[in-house]
Amino acid sequence: MNAIEGGDAQKVIEMLQQEDAKDNDFFLRVKLDDDGRLCNVFWRDSMMKEDYDIFGDVMVFDTTYRTNKYNLICAPFVGINHHWKNVMFGCAFLSDEKVFPETRHRLCLWHLHQNAVSRFAKLRSQNSFKDAFKKCLSGCVDENEFESCWSSMISDYKLENHPWFNRLYGLKEKWCTALSKDLFSAGILSSQISESTNHAIGFSAKKNTSLTDFFGIFKEMLKNWRNKEQKDEFQCSRSIPESALPLTGMLKHASEVYTLTLFRDFEAEFLKSISSSSTLILVEDKMMVYNVSSHDKDGLSHRVIFDCLSNLIKCSCKKFEECGFLCYHCLRVLHINSIVSIPESYIKKRWTKFAKSKIWDKFNSTVGRSEKFRDCIPWRHEMARKYYNLVLQCQENKEARMIVEEGYNRDSVAINALMSSLTITEQSDTSIHSNSSHIVQDPTHSVTKERSQRIKGHFQKSKKKKIDASNSIQAKEFGSMSPNIHLL
Repeated sequence: MNAIEGGDAQKVIEMLQQEDAKDNDFFLRVKLDDDGRLCNVFWRDSMMKEDYDIFGDVMVFDTTYRTNKYNLICAPFVGINHHWKNVMFGCAFLSDEKVFPETRHRLCLWHLHQNAVSRFAKLRSQNSFKDAFKKCLSGCVDENEFESCWSSMISDYKLENHPWFNRLYGLKEKWCTALSKDLFSAGILSSQISESTNHAIGFSAKKNTSLTDFFGIFKEMLKNWRNKEQKDEFQCSRSIPESALPLTGMLKHASEVYTLTLFRDFEAEFLKSISSSSTLILVEDKMMVYNVSSHDKDGLSHRVIFDCLSNLIKCSCKKFEECGFLCYHCLRVLHINSIVSIPESYIKKRWTKFAKSKIWDKFNSTVGRSEKFRDCIPWRHEMARKYYNLVLQCQENKEARMIVEEGYNRDSVAINALMSSLTITEQSDTSIHSNSSHIVQDPTHSVTKERSQRIKGHFQKSKKKKIDASNSIQAKEFGSMSPNIHLL
């Protein structure tokens, strides 16, 4: 009731200001219209900034969701950490989706594949078409192979004059993986990770969700993400990866530097390198050129150039450029040249156990400078010892355990109240105040591109009244359903 009486937008601003009071590096910007109504709001905390500094080489910015009753655009800035899990860089609510027009926009491969096989009844049952289309989406090595595969598919299935496929071909730079291998994307296939993010946010948030409720959902989701990272960090620091192969040579080196998640990816490439074959086709001074072939059903061959003096290596598949760790073609060549550790040039810090070492160093230096903190260490150790002994003393008695738990809950409430009052007292003035002369009015209902919710796909539309194709837009044609795979 307090949130309703205070106004939805005003309450959210106050909640954000409370976060600002607790975080010295919190950032908040709010834009109002001439009537004092909320138009845009962006915020990020200090941990989001630190994560962006480390993992900001890849960021997904997806504005396709409406998760509130004002139809404002929910715009999370999302990346992936060194455990290949979601990490938040910031979040915004926008009334206008014309943002970042100069960035590289991508169409979701999952959406494209689902729409292609669902729109055309005659092709739906043909596995050969599905395979051919999937090959065009993500199975081609370079542009020449893509053009050849696309032409063959269009010709074989008589799609030369089909407008959907013609429009799709015109947007090939936005979805064909063969045309983006020079771009580091951490291996993300289009917006798959943003689908995961929006699924997590939109799971509870609906089109009638207030901004206040959404902020609560957002904070809970963020807390869960960070708890998962803490567990991953702990497990990574205390665990030694298990492998079907002996942990020697490059595999042992990978287990020492990579997180558990990335070690599994490296191990998969290492296993492929063992079963592949290589042929030395050219030697010129210190440069050696190999053809490396796999023995799987594709039987693809890639050219690897190796500088034996500097240990520099390059493969035509461009996996390192795209994903940040070496492909099995390169590993094969390194192995036959008796290289027993991963060359330093090909260990991307963002994938290692030490990705956050800068934050650790910053924390340690801050602790080192703080006499006040050092003075607290003996007291902290003494209190930890006392409470630990108390827990041991009462652990076998239910009534004693209840006394300790009740005391903890009572003390936590009192201490939190005390610390909050001290923080608010010390808070400096911000650009937007919560006094009566600066009340932020709730936003009007935004109307953008005729979309008030997540666009439904072909399978969902078929259950309802059909929509005139002439009124559809590219967003409806090339983006529809959310995948079942979520990177959480």
